[in-house]
Amino acid sequence: MKSEALASARVLVVGDVMLDRYWFGEVSRISPEAPVPVVRVTRSDERPGGAANVARNIVALTAQAALLSVTGDDEAGTKIAALMRDEGVVAELHRDPSISTTIKLRVIGRQQQLLRIDFETAPSHEVLSAALADYARLLGECDVVVLSDYGKGGLAHITRMIELANAAKKPVLVDPKGEDYSRYRNATLITPNRAEFREVAGSWKTEEELTRKAEALRRELNLKGLLVTRSEEGMTLYRAGERVHEQTQAREVFDVSGAGDTVIATLAVMLACGADIAEAVRVANRAAGIVVAKLGTAVVHKEELFE
Repeated sequence: MKSEALASARVLVVGDVMLDRYWFGEVSRISPEAPVPVVRVTRSDERPGGAANVARNIVALTAQAALLSVTGDDEAGTKIAALMRDEGVVAELHRDPSISTTIKLRVIGRQQQLLRIDFETAPSHEVLSAALADYARLLGECDVVVLSDYGKGGLAHITRMIELANAAKKPVLVDPKGEDYSRYRNATLITPNRAEFREVAGSWKTEEELTRKAEALRRELNLKGLLVTRSEEGMTLYRAGERVHEQTQAREVFDVSGAGDTVIATLAVMLACGADIAEAVRVANRAAGIVVAKLGTAVVHKEELFE
């Protein structure tokens, strides 16, 4: 992929942002109060998560990312804004004083996640309406839209957002959540993981059955493509009359958290550069194989992906 094409690719990311906090420590004994390990914290780290991690993955590939989201008017919201500035993401974050910014706190001992604590509140309707007006304005300044749904309430207007993207002739990619996929009707591509797809379509025993279920859902939602990411089984793209499977390329799986963000970010950048969906999936599969060998919500850099 040529550097000029990547540098000129513009992706608008909209969705739920969060702050990923990591406490790293040493475990040498069990608590006398309960049968749990005692972690002596030796260092901490903070990284942007959710839609913010999608945006930072886009910038890591040297493309341009704009981020539209809602945070609380609090320390964590200020931290996400600062992290986005540091990453080179143009972020429009609506501050809602009635909520707390979503925080996922992970406690890591001996290179393993021992505990995760979540803090979250859904944003108010007024703030979401203001964000929708900004979305309509930002559409004209991008090549591809990513709607990153983490089920935290930031995409209450997602049906309207897809309508506006289609009217502006912008491909719209959705990372879905929950059981109601009718919200995503008329998107260009959705990217459920294996567990999310099973929750919506039911289980399957054979590849033929999986293909039938995927094609039925694709037709029902009027999607150009449906990409099921399947962990150690790789990922499979379903388009009208076509199934494209990519085998997993992970050499060592260290941490899958945030891998879906890397996949949809890479897809968006490739489509913004003019690639076909099947080609974009091939490159995104390579990116997934790189990022799962890193700890926590991480990114894949252009040099790693196209070396």
